[in-house]
Amino acid sequence: MSARSDRARRTPVARHGILRSPNPLLQVLTVLGAIVAVAVISVSAVGAFAVWDAARAVEAAGVSIGDDDSQLPPSIGEIEGGVNLLLVGTDSCDGANAALSGACQNGDTEGERNDVTMLVHISDEPRRVTVVSFPRDMIVPIPSCTGEDGRQYSAMSAQMLNVSYMYGGLSCSVATVKKLTGIDIQFAAAIRWTGVINMSDAIGGVQVCLSDPIKDDHTGINWPAGERTLQGVEALQFLRIRHGIGDGSDLGRISNQQQFMSSLVRKLQSDGVLANPGTLLNLATTAVKQVNDGQLVLSKSLANPQKMVQIAMAVKDVAYEDIVFVQYPTVYAEGGLRVQPVLSDAAVLFDALANNQPLQLTGSTSDGYGTEVVGEATKPDAGATATPAPTETAAPDAGTGATEAPAPTETSVALPSTVTGQNAAQVTCTVAQR
Repeated sequence: MSARSDRARRTPVARHGILRSPNPLLQVLTVLGAIVAVAVISVSAVGAFAVWDAARAVEAAGVSIGDDDSQLPPSIGEIEGGVNLLLVGTDSCDGANAALSGACQNGDTEGERNDVTMLVHISDEPRRVTVVSFPRDMIVPIPSCTGEDGRQYSAMSAQMLNVSYMYGGLSCSVATVKKLTGIDIQFAAAIRWTGVINMSDAIGGVQVCLSDPIKDDHTGINWPAGERTLQGVEALQFLRIRHGIGDGSDLGRISNQQQFMSSLVRKLQSDGVLANPGTLLNLATTAVKQVNDGQLVLSKSLANPQKMVQIAMAVKDVAYEDIVFVQYPTVYAEGGLRVQPVLSDAAVLFDALANNQPLQLTGSTSDGYGTEVVGEATKPDAGATATPAPTETAAPDAGTGATEAPAPTETSVALPSTVTGQNAAQVTCTVAQR
């Protein structure tokens, strides 16, 4: 029996801690929007000095992940080559974060863990973006790590992924994902809960879709079916819900988050955000405030305003179809309490990324049956008629009348069905727990 069919036959127990999962890509995509804001505002000379001066303060707070690049790039333009950026969302009980978690209030926590872990891969030309979500309860080896306080942690052969941050901070989470994937990670960021609320407020909300009425006592959600614009506490509730959707597992929660992120990408690339100097300035200053307040931690390699601008400029015009959100393939273990990585299927994904090949999703949008596809989105300018650029026609071959053959198109890599997910063009809706 295949891992996929075996999973479908079993109802996962998924006894994870309640309300422990923030979503870092909300903040980081809005931070990237803020970074683009810095670029746009700087180029247009509208408020450039204020934003740039505030952003420079971010550099001093950078955390070393072992491969830092402290040299400033010579100019503001797209970053050269590809980018791998690890994003983690932690379950901190520090300050205002404690009030957002029943586990914090009950004392049912141990350390600060990375309950959300995502790898953002930006390819070299042609630009594509792939966001890989790693289930927090996936059993993986964790290498020896050194914490920010200098404490040494021994290597462990089989632990849940989400303890890597507790054992060694951001650098340990980076090392763990490097070991699992073989991917070199140049940049990293760690984010806490209150940043979700602040950044969603700054962007003015993100629209999501509910196929069914959703009710969940753990998050306090009791919403009717239909479209809903989320910001503030409601955005946080939606990103953390799992009991009221799909199969009630963390895997279903990941697909719910992917719906949110796809909608967020479409909003960030729309004229409503990137063409609005006031919104951009608000995003930029809010993002900087999250760093100053300790809600957003950046690696030293990322805590460089010019480098952040270069990364943002590389992704701001990527087509919706080439922004893909996937979940690392897993199979249930320990009676549904944990998941194990399916390394052979993951290798297909990471080999395609290494070779900069377009991805073709063959599985469902959700490993936990949390979402369904209801439509397809196009960029606002996709329907505009543009004057085609003049093309150069090859001279006919003497005596044959033949012309130059068109360049071959790229062949997509069909991912195994265990690699579930969606692209930013797919409009999905959340499905209630059956």
